[in-house]
Amino acid sequence: MVEQQPDDLDLDAIFHALAHPVRRGLLEQLANDSKSVSELADPYDVSLAAVSKHLRVLEDAGLLDVEADGRVRRCHLDAAPLSEAFGWLTRYRVLWDDRLTALADHLEDEDQ
Repeated sequence: MVEQQPDDLDLDAIFHALAHPVRRGLLEQLANDSKSVSELADPYDVSLAAVSKHLRVLEDAGLLDVEADGRVRRCHLDAAPLSEAFGWLTRYRVLWDDRLTALADHLEDEDQ
């Protein structure tokens, strides 16, 4: 059995958070500015409670900071975990680029 390292668990939470289209949409809304929970919920045909659950997943993954401003909860994007996910994806992109280049070279050699 493969044992997960603590960093893998963070990466799992990040990819889990990014796996749902509503959560990705919420992050897109926060890319330029902070917003209240009700502002974030406006474009979606779901309950405020459902949006709050999505925000909790994003917060648990470290992608979101929520602060109380009186009775209003304001959300801010924390993009730092996205760089961790991007770094993981980049390693595999480089691996596959190298493998595909080697395959192309091999196929060219066979044609000659």
